[in-house]
Amino acid sequence: MVMPLFDTASTIDSSTASPLGVTVPRGDSGGTRHHAGGRANVACYAPGLDSLEIVYIAPGGDWRVQALPNVTHGVHHGIVEDLPYGSRYGFRKAAAQESLPVAVPTRDVDDDGGQPLLLDPYGRAVDQRDGFLTSVRMAGDFDWGGDDRLRIKWRDTIIYEAHVRGQSMLHPDVPEEFRGTYAGMAHPAVVEHLKALGITSVQLLPVHFHLDEPHLQDLGLTNYWGYNTAAFFAPHPAYATQAAQDAGPQAVQDEFKGMVKLLHAAGIEVILDVVYNHTAEGGPDGTMLSFRGLGEDTYYRTDGHGRYVDTTGCGNSLNFGEPRVVQMVLDSLRYWVDEFHIDGFRFDLAVTLCRNAANDFDPRHPFLVAIAADPVLSDVKLIAEPWDVGHGGWQTGRFPGGWVDWNDHFRDSVRSFWLSDRAALESGGQGGSIARLADSLSGSAALFQHSGRSRLASVNFITAHDGFTLNDLVSFDRKHNEANGEQNRDGHGDNRSYNHGVEGPTEVGEILARRAQSRRNLMATLLISLGVPMITAGDELARTQHGNNNAYCQDNPIAWLDWTRTPESHEMLRSTKRYIRLRKEFLAAQPHDFPVRDEQSYLHWFGQDGKPMSMERWNDPTNRVVQLLVGSDEGGLAGLVVVNGGTEDVQFALPAIPGDAASRRMFELRLTTSPLHELRQGSRVASGERDLLEAFAVNIYRT
Repeated sequence: MVMPLFDTASTIDSSTASPLGVTVPRGDSGGTRHHAGGRANVACYAPGLDSLEIVYIAPGGDWRVQALPNVTHGVHHGIVEDLPYGSRYGFRKAAAQESLPVAVPTRDVDDDGGQPLLLDPYGRAVDQRDGFLTSVRMAGDFDWGGDDRLRIKWRDTIIYEAHVRGQSMLHPDVPEEFRGTYAGMAHPAVVEHLKALGITSVQLLPVHFHLDEPHLQDLGLTNYWGYNTAAFFAPHPAYATQAAQDAGPQAVQDEFKGMVKLLHAAGIEVILDVVYNHTAEGGPDGTMLSFRGLGEDTYYRTDGHGRYVDTTGCGNSLNFGEPRVVQMVLDSLRYWVDEFHIDGFRFDLAVTLCRNAANDFDPRHPFLVAIAADPVLSDVKLIAEPWDVGHGGWQTGRFPGGWVDWNDHFRDSVRSFWLSDRAALESGGQGGSIARLADSLSGSAALFQHSGRSRLASVNFITAHDGFTLNDLVSFDRKHNEANGEQNRDGHGDNRSYNHGVEGPTEVGEILARRAQSRRNLMATLLISLGVPMITAGDELARTQHGNNNAYCQDNPIAWLDWTRTPESHEMLRSTKRYIRLRKEFLAAQPHDFPVRDEQSYLHWFGQDGKPMSMERWNDPTNRVVQLLVGSDEGGLAGLVVVNGGTEDVQFALPAIPGDAASRRMFELRLTTSPLHELRQGSRVASGERDLLEAFAVNIYRT
């Protein structure tokens, strides 16, 4: 047991209330890990406390306590003379000297149940020992060489949503010590897969320091996805190699930066999935970690009676009506861009960040305005998950310019057309019309035009971390989440999936073939649609989660990528690469913005007979065939997409090209999702002539 030393100095000093966190005092030199001095300016916004002290321990030293003597508009600040890099620290309400704790070995600091030690909201790292959490003072220097953000245009972007741990845990070519780590994510074997696939941007599930919810701990499970952030400036240390963890937080930070540097060198952007809508402190009876002890009524949204307003389903919602909360989030985002060279962010439950005092979504919320006016943040990729669980929570299409939205309309329409409609048709029922699929193919223009944005505001996806994998969509009619310990009550019930006749694994060749074709249809539709496609990691390998559509707590092979090559995974990987190559070929001559107002110049719709689509055909639920002719910026043609969502093979007429002086234009078949691809690829058909389109298939042609 170590008696903490106490500095009784409480007079006003030369500290400043800005910047927040632990920084080098103005006028001092330093900022690198080799800086010998330990002098620090400490500033913490704690409006709920009338006094604050820092409890800290320098590397190799003893625990010390010092009061922060100055208070400026709720910010407690002071100069600490002996807080070198690597020091662990936390905050608590200032206590009288005679009531100081005897030792500091537990999270509560006081063995008699006194004031807990609180994490710094601006702490750059979190040290976790025996359940005792402390912030860590960090240096920011790193040898980036010539690295910079890549700034890939939205039109050329193909997003790959991945989990740092799950991506490499089972990869046979990644050394065991690197598996499941930042280093593993950037290992040559993983990078080569991403490059060969053709993706441009990796979107990583949360990498901020996060904690497991108590109910998961009781079940012996963990929050694998990580949507339970406790520190917005700190990388999650458990995703670093054991060597880096043993070396300390600076090595963890360096490994993360090294991952970004290597991915950038391969031409791959790094986008972070960030969770600013709530914190790991949970509901009113949750653990006091930081914000609740520093100023609960300021950091969290409450109603007029002091009760939490929860629009996240996680117990609390951060208060974006409070300027200091907005500042903290902006500072965090800017930190990850400036210090880690991050290329963009996907905002979990983004609607919660934009609710006004009336609890309504506001597309001109001060948070959105502040980002738009920020020279750093307005220049990165900004992706909204445009919903939360509160009233009026679904806001797809309503975010302002500069943002792109996850398009759940695309997801649902494509799943319905290729899966639930097919199930209905094959059982003698009726599917939906072709119109909803056509809207998805063309980028859901009407959904985004009211916000002044183009089709490139649509992040198209069919699967994500939350829900069935692509393979499970075609293999299960029902969710199978028993392993989550909630009696299969968790997870979404509306999956629009189709097992093709057998629930789960089967060896029936006919069913396997139908499932494979449905996988191809889904992936091809995703990658040929206008907008920005997002692939979920492992879908290109026909990955299964065995029917679990809510694997948030499965840190095991259920959720990890299985790199074992099977006939199904080999075929799906080949097909996905093919679709991505064709997408890039199509995009080469297309406009970068594809404005809605010029639709008639670029998009032409035809029926099975090769004639323009009529309103009657669009509304006919029995019509399951459509042709989309896509134009180019130079007035030429990028290609033709023909879809058959019916149960029968069809003969269709290739369309005449509007305004084309040539009497006959030749179309070359570049791809079909039917099993005939290898036999028919390269065949040529002229305008007005007929070609074969098999049941439930897509043909793609170039002119």
